[in-house]
Amino acid sequence: MTKMRSWLVLFSVIGLFSCDGNRLYEDFQPVADQSWAQTDTVTFDLSTLKNEGTEHLLGLRFTDEYPFTNAYMKFIGKDSLGQVIQEQLVNVILFDPKSGKPLGKGFGNTHTTYDTLQFRPEAEIKTIHVLQYMREKELEGVEAIGYKVLK
Repeated sequence: MTKMRSWLVLFSVIGLFSCDGNRLYEDFQPVADQSWAQTDTVTFDLSTLKNEGTEHLLGLRFTDEYPFTNAYMKFIGKDSLGQVIQEQLVNVILFDPKSGKPLGKGFGNTHTTYDTLQFRPEAEIKTIHVLQYMREKELEGVEAIGYKVLK
């Protein structure tokens, strides 16, 4: 019984420290077959947020098979009527240019890197669309695209 109680306490402590109270929204959309097509748009619904958050992050989960050191992604923010109110081209650096090692956090051959968006606070963005802008028909080694909003 004491062994079971020890495991329960250990998992409770791990769960307590893994919670992030600053996160208002976080979602990752998987990419089919780890290949992000130039014509594929990844969409995030922010309609539940009431213009909250001060830091907006665009994330990319990728593998060691990703062929470039960076990823250009186009961010398009639309209001509740579907009108574009903000567009931005984001250059997410994925690998260290000198060492070639992947940046960000990861496990095994999968890594996740975020880049901060220059988000206008007065913009009432309700839907986010993300497209790859690498001039490749298929961008191999991409597992998922993420969006995170912090307080």
